[in-house]
Amino acid sequence: MSDHARNTDPMLASRRCGAKTRTGGACRSPAVHGRKRCRMHGGAQGSGAPRANQNARKHGLFTRDAIAERRQIQALLGEARRMLEEMK
Repeated sequence: MSDHARNTDPMLASRRCGAKTRTGGACRSPAVHGRKRCRMHGGAQGSGAPRANQNARKHGLFTRDAIAERRQIQALLGEARRMLEEMK
């Protein structure tokens, strides 16, 4: 082995990736500079959807209106469940 002392302090002190692994634990890789994720979880240059991504609007399932409508439906269902519980 070499007598060379490796300086790993900066890497060990860097921010960690905030992603979850398949096993459910946190990713232990260092985050890419200026990002919250490592290179494997979306921190690499060019990863992710472009701004104003037209492909995201293909079916309209995640538009603000659709999300707001689903929230209203969930709230209405919650109210109905509470009323039914009170009737018992």
